[in-house]
Amino acid sequence: MLKHIYHKTVEFLFGPNKLSRPVLILLLFLIPVDLLIFSTKPSPSDEIYRKEFVSNNKTYSVIIPHNLHFAGEKVPLYDFTVMESLEREFIVNTYFHSQTILMHKRANRWLPLIAAILKKNKVPDDFKYIPLIESNLSQAISPKGATGFWQFVNSAAKQYGLVVNEEIDERYSIEKSTEAACRYFLDAYKQFGSWTLAAASYNMGIDGLKNQLEKQKTNSYYDLALNEETSRYIFRLLAVKEVISNPQNYGYQLRKKDLYPTIPTEKIQIDSSITDLALFAQQKKISYKIFKYFNSWLRKNSLTNPENKTYTILIPHPDFNEEYLSFLSSSDSLGIKPMISLQDTMATLSADSLNSQ
Repeated sequence: MLKHIYHKTVEFLFGPNKLSRPVLILLLFLIPVDLLIFSTKPSPSDEIYRKEFVSNNKTYSVIIPHNLHFAGEKVPLYDFTVMESLEREFIVNTYFHSQTILMHKRANRWLPLIAAILKKNKVPDDFKYIPLIESNLSQAISPKGATGFWQFVNSAAKQYGLVVNEEIDERYSIEKSTEAACRYFLDAYKQFGSWTLAAASYNMGIDGLKNQLEKQKTNSYYDLALNEETSRYIFRLLAVKEVISNPQNYGYQLRKKDLYPTIPTEKIQIDSSITDLALFAQQKKISYKIFKYFNSWLRKNSLTNPENKTYTILIPHPDFNEEYLSFLSSSDSLGIKPMISLQDTMATLSADSLNSQ
């Protein structure tokens, strides 16, 4: 059939009754356009494809738990604005797959350490989810200069006891910045008498939240009309807490070996200067890159330490890479248990290591 059409077209264009040159040129322009239009028309195979797409591409709404608390304080789910704000954050954190998977992976490494420090300072366990929504457990720097897991700005870091100068920035120390965050939360709780308000104030400041409570004549976070970021803050915490704690309920089928394991380290006390940190790392049989991963609070390639203060430097165990590869090659089932048992992991942390800060 196609061969017949081809021969007829050639005869029409170039035969005895061939067309004039202008008409021929016009046809040469129109034929590709017509072919393009023809090629985009639905075909039976497109209909089959559409049915397959609809059949296999299913997206569900997220079920919100009927009973939610933050730090032991009940969430008023009877308020439709609360329910819809919660649903927004549950949908975002359920379907933002790349970010949420990274949260799961990093949580396995860092949340046990953070939870242990919170417990030591008598801060509720739910506050461990704040660095997840602040920095996704990364050493991030915001456009406003907020830095580290807990996203302290320079002034607040110094106010709560962190050293920040050209050589040292303890906002990058996970242990010390968590200790500073605990001091903040305890101060905020004294001001508000509510852990929910203490957490919300971490986003907009104690004075800013106090002003809004007074202006709006309420003592509840859930009754406040706030800026976009702070109005979402507690709901993001609640959603992340639920998705991280019960990943299988939200479609995340992660095996233990899919998560980032804790890297065992030893602590070295330094009370003198180090002229070359790269050389120091080499002497400890690790690369400068690995040294900086565990000691990113050291901001230059040297530590002058003129006052001979004592600093704690972390060095990974000699076989850390072999242990890591062994963890990744372990065999475990898929999606049978919750992603992480923080209680089990916390039990392995040494109380001495926490008290030696």
